[in-house]
Amino acid sequence: MDKKKISMAVVRRLPKYQRYLKELMVNDVDRISSKELSEKIGFTASQIRQDLNCFGDFGQQGYGYNVKDLYNKICEILGLNREYSTIIIGAGNIGQAVANYMNFDKLGFKLTGIFDINPKLIGLKIRDIEIMDTDYLDKFLKESKVDIAILCVPKNSAQRITNVLIDGGVQGLWNFAPVDLVVPENIIVENVHLSESLLTISYLMNRR
Repeated sequence: MDKKKISMAVVRRLPKYQRYLKELMVNDVDRISSKELSEKIGFTASQIRQDLNCFGDFGQQGYGYNVKDLYNKICEILGLNREYSTIIIGAGNIGQAVANYMNFDKLGFKLTGIFDINPKLIGLKIRDIEIMDTDYLDKFLKESKVDIAILCVPKNSAQRITNVLIDGGVQGLWNFAPVDLVVPENIIVENVHLSESLLTISYLMNRR
């Protein structure tokens, strides 16, 4: 696939396409037009065609899209044709919720380790994965290749742990900590700041 610069707005719509196309496959839908897809997904037909044209020519005039082919192509674009070794740092409420979300495994995000500093949690298991002491993190990273780390830690420890992760070869960070991390340009960070999402709802409600 061409490595041309794609708008992040387009990239953030791709998972929604992937999800809806999978539902269509489950319901034995073989093909669909951009108009029909727009009615299901909520984007305009024009937007759908523009988004998909960023990655190639998938549809045929008078036929529409082959659902299975388009689904597989979007999975490939999203990098779901490989497996990612993933760890969770912080086994509190958010960390446990993420660890118990089974769909990640189905998508290829294999959970290989969970870490925490709380002695009451160390040694317990979530989905047969034993929670390890965060002090062991550096050794674990040296012995195991980890692609993505999920940060579910307090603000005051997030940057320190991030530095350890980067030194250990982790390339992607899914950050639930309420802080903006300082990382090298080659490190991918996706922030999930829960309060910011809630404040966005507050703004939108008060603009009605």
